[in-house]
Amino acid sequence: MSAKAISEETGKDLLYKHICTSAAVQNRFSYARVTTETDWDSLTKEHPWLLTERLVVKPDQLIKRRGKLGLVGINLDLQGVKEWVKSHIMKETTVGKAKGVLKNFLIEPFVPHTQEEEFYVCIYATREGDHVLFHHEGGVEVGDVDAKAQRLMVAVDDKLSEEQVRDQLLIHVPENKKEALSSFIVALFNFYEDLYFTYLEINPLVVTHKGVYVLDMAAKIDATADYICKAKWGDIEFPPPFGREAYPEEAYIADLDAKSGASLKLTLLNPSGRIWTMVAGGGASVVYSDTICDLGGVDELANYGEYSGAPSEQQTYDYAKTILSLMTREKHPEGKVLIIGGSIANFTNVAATFKGIVRAIKDYQGPLKEHEVTIFVRRGGPNYQEGLRVMGEVGKTTGIPIHVFGTETHMTAIVGMAMGHRPIPNQPPMDAHTANFLLNASNSAMTPAATRTASFSEPRTPNDAIPAKKCKAGLPAAKATTLFRKNSKAIVWGMQTRAVQGMMDFDYVCSREEPSVAAMVYPFTGDHKQKFYWGHKEILVPVYKNMADAMKRHPEVDVLISFASLRSAFDSTVEGMQHPQIHTIAIIAEGIPEAQTRKLIKMADEKAVTIIGPATVGGIKPGCFKIGNTGGMLDNILASKLYRPGSVAYVSRSGGMSNELNNIISRTTDGVYEGVAIGGDRYPGSTFMEHVLRYQDTPGIKMIVMLGEIGGTEEYKICQGIREGRITKPVVCWCIGTCATMFASEVQFGHAGACANQASETAVAKNQALRDAGAYVPKSFDELGSVIKTVYDELVANGTIIPAQEVPPPTVPMDYSWARELGLIRKPASFMTSICDERGQELIYAGMPITEVFKEEMGLGGVLGLLWFQRRLPRYACQFIEKCLMVTADHGPAVSGAHNTIVCTRAGKDLISCLTSGLLTIGDRFGGALDAAAKQFSKAFDSGMLPMEFVNKMKKDGKLIMGIGHRVKSINNPDVRVQILKDFVKQSFPSTQLLDYALDVEKITTSKKPNLILNVDGFIGVAFVDLLRTCGGFTRDEADEFVEIGALNGIFVLGRSMGFIGHYLDQKRLKQGLYRHPWDDISYVLPEHMSM
Repeated sequence: MSAKAISEETGKDLLYKHICTSAAVQNRFSYARVTTETDWDSLTKEHPWLLTERLVVKPDQLIKRRGKLGLVGINLDLQGVKEWVKSHIMKETTVGKAKGVLKNFLIEPFVPHTQEEEFYVCIYATREGDHVLFHHEGGVEVGDVDAKAQRLMVAVDDKLSEEQVRDQLLIHVPENKKEALSSFIVALFNFYEDLYFTYLEINPLVVTHKGVYVLDMAAKIDATADYICKAKWGDIEFPPPFGREAYPEEAYIADLDAKSGASLKLTLLNPSGRIWTMVAGGGASVVYSDTICDLGGVDELANYGEYSGAPSEQQTYDYAKTILSLMTREKHPEGKVLIIGGSIANFTNVAATFKGIVRAIKDYQGPLKEHEVTIFVRRGGPNYQEGLRVMGEVGKTTGIPIHVFGTETHMTAIVGMAMGHRPIPNQPPMDAHTANFLLNASNSAMTPAATRTASFSEPRTPNDAIPAKKCKAGLPAAKATTLFRKNSKAIVWGMQTRAVQGMMDFDYVCSREEPSVAAMVYPFTGDHKQKFYWGHKEILVPVYKNMADAMKRHPEVDVLISFASLRSAFDSTVEGMQHPQIHTIAIIAEGIPEAQTRKLIKMADEKAVTIIGPATVGGIKPGCFKIGNTGGMLDNILASKLYRPGSVAYVSRSGGMSNELNNIISRTTDGVYEGVAIGGDRYPGSTFMEHVLRYQDTPGIKMIVMLGEIGGTEEYKICQGIREGRITKPVVCWCIGTCATMFASEVQFGHAGACANQASETAVAKNQALRDAGAYVPKSFDELGSVIKTVYDELVANGTIIPAQEVPPPTVPMDYSWARELGLIRKPASFMTSICDERGQELIYAGMPITEVFKEEMGLGGVLGLLWFQRRLPRYACQFIEKCLMVTADHGPAVSGAHNTIVCTRAGKDLISCLTSGLLTIGDRFGGALDAAAKQFSKAFDSGMLPMEFVNKMKKDGKLIMGIGHRVKSINNPDVRVQILKDFVKQSFPSTQLLDYALDVEKITTSKKPNLILNVDGFIGVAFVDLLRTCGGFTRDEADEFVEIGALNGIFVLGRSMGFIGHYLDQKRLKQGLYRHPWDDISYVLPEHMSM
């Protein structure tokens, strides 16, 4: 959400830090917070004024009208404050319908003043600008300020002046107070703007001869502006509404949400309730809560929440396990129900998200059965059949009752089933249209012949709508009635290849002659081409670094689809509006600060640009054009008949619910003509009324559907339009969020704008107003489809709509990756791996999650065991591997590998080249004898040869014994590295048969020549064979196989790489120049001169 209430303490702290005014603001930072844990002695040391001043004390828990409720202690000394707090703290108090416990209190200096010195000031945001309200009589008895106060509206991007304040607000204020008040109010407005407040009320604001005092303050800030205001805000806590406790699980989910590109929300309403929800989508989550409350479940509804925006499997798992943990903490005599619902997803892979939920259900299967939990599932969208199948399977395997439904079932039907109001079908009919991509048998790459492109109701020419009206000179240009045509072209901002491919597949199935995407803009790479499919032919789409280049080279483009992030969406949209060719902009990003959105709206109005969004999936015009991921995958496009126009147009806030409307309308009418999701923010770029008027003026549209929601007043403009005769076509309306009036405390729903600030903004009030105005309003969302069908049938009966014959859609190939995802095809993998899996939320080494690797403190040796040997090796084995790496790390700059590395480094080469140069010298003569030594000694030992027989045979065959001999070390000058390893192996290994055999061979060879010792390569080789054979983790064949495939040489390669890198860094640090070998170290042996 965006607008969030802050505590009075936080609001005043921000005000005193950042307000800049000539008025003398008194008592700055003079406040003290008291909780159940407060130590009064420490508090008075921190705030010594508590001992000397008269004081005021009040709860600071977002409670309105505290004075009226008797919740303010006035003109007390410190002892009086202590007694007042003691009589109120941890006491249950009722405020309106909400019951809550008083826990947090604020103490401030008492300010003696008269009634004439009390004033009221409030600033709040609307779509057009910010309203400043002022009343010369503030305080507890201020009354209806909306009716009494002087008001001034400051338009977006305008500034407030002291002259305006004096002339329009301070009409009834004494002259001697006007200067201080005008300066303070202007400074307050600037502060409100700079720190992205959305609401700020001070009552009373006291002005005496000493200066200005802010006595009581209430405020909300735009939480989405955190990335802009973090330096000024600091770390802000957002307290829950009074009457609702703050739960650690809510904070946990909020933290997950902040770290994710997806949306994860959780509000606990009644932890003892029996009805729990886990709903996908901001709009859908409200609809499910509405339906539960409509069916009498408000007192048993345990939570509100939503997950959307394609969360990963791990994020969905974390979200699901939190809910399952909460709902299995206390039993309910009637058992519990979990509703896993959602609308038809546009782009979320349902099967992928369900994997996380299934994992959580398996983890909690015991508690779920113990608490007699029944689960009801309804979902649609990409790959939903696989998701439902997996969900059904987990019910069978765990014994938990899980009832599964797809798009054939009305979205909220499972609520009635869960609450016992409707029967549960034994075998619900399943739609089998996943992967219903009709494959083209002709192998023709040509665009298919045009199918029906006009509405069912009547044939039309391509110019099927009234053009934008021309305006008189000096007035803003009128926006276009028709946003999308058959030849509309778009530029997509952002590297959203999946969305672009979805648009092209839609274009192809709609028989467009050319793709709707002309180009893409992506500022993080240079200009290049991106490959896409047009049918089953590959085409290239240009990608530009700069938007200006894209616009210049594609003058036919009139639509901009922006997938820019919330941080860059404002700038990219402003840049887009600088190009007159652009008439429509879709902004997909969620979380754009409201102040920025209002600036975009103002600019768009001036330039006659229609903005769809922010926080939207976009819109769709069947048979013509679709924005991004709207309408979902191609199977849903076909199932909802979105490849050709119908007679019904809709406008919705929610993107997910717009896809649900596609489904409902396709099942009850001849289909959708056009649909737009304006977005869930408080100030969408375009309004319900703008689109409804477009639909009214479009001949092919015969009826209109509007899905509104709680918050805002835009729906009342529809009422006015119907009453005044501007809207004459049948309008079916429903506003979601009717449950809000039934909750005791305020609940912020998934959409930023879904919060009622006054009675007229509630869904109940708006539904009644629409009904009174003459719109068709169902009793609940459950009945929306039947009302749409009734209105449609009437239009067919009276001849307004003449249904046309259905024409099959053209064929289009399925994407290979998606066909494989659905399990329709199989193909041998190009690679196989059995040691590592990075696809999930957490990296896995040979079956062990990386967190477990660290938790078990396995070390480098343990990781090497997992990745090289697919085993969790014993502790001594891991230590031995680490010791081997340590002793082989380096052996000075003179050895061939280090020498090569140094020479290469001094030639100015990079790290990888220098390291490779050194590694290439490793072989039988240098460092690569581990495998060979292990093989030779093993073969001799296993064949039963005596050590002397082995030595004699190798001499007879003219072969060197690998691992025996050293250029420097000898029996008289032993290699300390070997001795270190020998001591460890003898102490730790259960058996050292092969090592003992090698040491006996060493006794024979050193008796002939003292430097024919068992060197470090040989020692590691034979000791490693002992390790593999005796640690208990390998069969004899497996141990021998690891020796054969070269695993042991890897120890030397890995260890010595550390030393080579060290030499590289050392040479760079010493700034050594190009190496040239000295002449006196080269023996030049050339043949004598031969004359011809």
